[in-house]
Amino acid sequence: MKTAFVNCTLLDGTENMAPQAGMAVVVEDGKIALVEKAAASYEGCEVVDLGGRYLMPGLINLHLHLASTGAPKKKETDAAKLASFLMGNPVTRALARSVCEKAAKTELLSGVTTIRTVGGLDGVDSAIRDRVKTGKTVGPRMLVADLAVTVPGGHMAGSVAAVAQTEEECRALVRRIAQGKPDLIKLMITGGVLDAKVKGEPGVLRMPPELVRAACEEAHRLGYPVAAHVESPEGVRVALENGVDTIEHGAALDEALVELFQQRGAAHVCTISPAVPLAMMDPQVVGSTELTQYNGNVVFEGIVSCAKTALAHGIPVGLGTDAGCPFTTHYDMWRELQYFHKYVGVSRAFALHTATLKNAEILGIAQKTGSVEAGKSADLLVTDGDPLADLTCLRAPYMVVMAGRVFAQPRVKKYPLVEQELDKFL
Repeated sequence: MKTAFVNCTLLDGTENMAPQAGMAVVVEDGKIALVEKAAASYEGCEVVDLGGRYLMPGLINLHLHLASTGAPKKKETDAAKLASFLMGNPVTRALARSVCEKAAKTELLSGVTTIRTVGGLDGVDSAIRDRVKTGKTVGPRMLVADLAVTVPGGHMAGSVAAVAQTEEECRALVRRIAQGKPDLIKLMITGGVLDAKVKGEPGVLRMPPELVRAACEEAHRLGYPVAAHVESPEGVRVALENGVDTIEHGAALDEALVELFQQRGAAHVCTISPAVPLAMMDPQVVGSTELTQYNGNVVFEGIVSCAKTALAHGIPVGLGTDAGCPFTTHYDMWRELQYFHKYVGVSRAFALHTATLKNAEILGIAQKTGSVEAGKSADLLVTDGDPLADLTCLRAPYMVVMAGRVFAQPRVKKYPLVEQELDKFL
C-alpha cells in the first residue's frame, strides 16, 4: 500500500529549513518513497489531503524515564521501595511494563516518533522496545539504557539505577545490563536537585573518576555509547576525562571543559523542562522547598549556560525532556523546544531542527530518520499551524505517522494543573 500525503507545507528538518507549500510526500512500506511538488493525481495510492497543513519529521526525545508520568503528587514517594515492589513478582512486573508502555505511546501520540530512555526499571524498557519492533504494542522507535549505573547514595540509587561500589563491580554491572541488549549505558555521576543536601550543590560528585572510567571502558568494549547524568562543572570534567559520550543536563563550561568536549567528540543533551518547575514555579504548587528551588535555579542556569557555550563552540547540542520528573510529562516535548528558543536564544527553526535531524545525528540514526527525505522512515508530524511562527502549534498534533502508520488527530490524557502552571513560562 502506498500513501500520498498531498497539499502539505513541508518543513524538512534541515538546519536552514523554510516552508515549502504545495508539496507531496509518498510513503511505501513504511518509508518515504518520494518528496515532490504535488502532482494532479496519485494512482495506486491512498491519498491524504492535508489542506495546506505543516508536515515535518517526527520529534526525537533524547532523555526520558518511562517509569514515571510527571503528574503532580500530593506527597513524595519512596522510589526505591516502589521499584523493588514492582520488580518483585511477575504480576507487578507486568503492571510496571503496562505503565511504561502507556508512557511510550503517549510520547508517540504527542508527536515524538523516537525516544531514548536513560534509566528505567530492570529490563522493562528493552522488553517494550522489542514488543514495539514485533508489533505487539504501539510505540515510537526506542533506544534504551535499561537500568543506569550509580553508587551508594548516588542519584536514583535503587529505583532506575543499580549500585556499584568498586571498579570491578562497575564492569560487572555494565555486563549485566548488557545482557538485555540495550542501546546505551547510563551513568549517574553527580547528584541532582531532589537529592541535594546542601544549598548550591545540586551536582555534587558522587561517582569517583576511576569508577566512571571502568564503566566507560567496559561499555565501549561491548560496543555501547555512554550517557551520564551530570549537573556540575566538576562532574562534566570527570565524565569527559573518563570516556562519557553525552553529557545529560550539563553545567557552565569554561575553556578547559570546552576543549574536553571537543577532544572527546562528545555532545550535550539539553534538558530545560525539569528545571523550570523546580526553579520557577510556586513551591507550594510543585511541592518543593527553599533548598529545592534554590538548587533548581542553579541547575537551570547551568543547563542554559552549557547549551549556549556548546553551540558557540560547535559542540553538538540535542534536546530531551527528562520526562517523569515533577511536572514534566510524556506529552510535552514541544515545551523543550519552546524553552530552547526562549532561554538559549535559538530560532524556532533551529529548535525544530535540533529536535529532529540533530537529535538523530547525535543518536547515530540520521540515515534512518530525523528529516523528510526519500529512503528514510516515514516518521512524520502534521500540525495545523506553522511552528516556525509559533512552537505551541506542536502541542496538539493534527496527525502523527510512525513508520507509515497513521494516527489521525491523536489525543492523550493531560493534567490540567500542569498545563495551567507551565503555560505561565511560555
